[in-house]
Amino acid sequence: MHRYRGHRADSFVPIDVNELVELRARQRTFEGAYARTALGNLGYSLAVLKLFDRRFYHIGLLYAVLAGLLFILSFLRSQHSKHDFADPSSLSHPKIQRDQPPRIIKTVGQTGKRIFGRPFVTAGWIVLAVSCVVATVEVGLLVLVLRL
Repeated sequence: MHRYRGHRADSFVPIDVNELVELRARQRTFEGAYARTALGNLGYSLAVLKLFDRRFYHIGLLYAVLAGLLFILSFLRSQHSKHDFADPSSLSHPKIQRDQPPRIIKTVGQTGKRIFGRPFVTAGWIVLAVSCVVATVEVGLLVLVLRL
């Protein structure tokens, strides 16, 4: 269970507008990008299935599969984002102790600014998974196009 400043996730209230803006920006950027891409692929899939004849059905279905896999990865990325503002605990963050703030190397743009949540870390395994899924679908698409 994630706690935010000691509160459950459902009862969490941002301190000020800046924190609310930061929360929304992270959700829109890191969670929403995968979902928007999945929706775009699903729309393209439906267009191919509706507008073209039977020879192109496999291509439309391939894009539908891509959209489904991207929705799954979008869900996994959103679960990963829940940790960004959660209170550090000894179970989830063994290197961070409650008494001691984490050591963060600040860049030029961060000096003198408030830090919201934990520092941003690229979700490398999700990026790798998306790359593998898209590469596999593109190879499949190439094979299907060459068969036409």
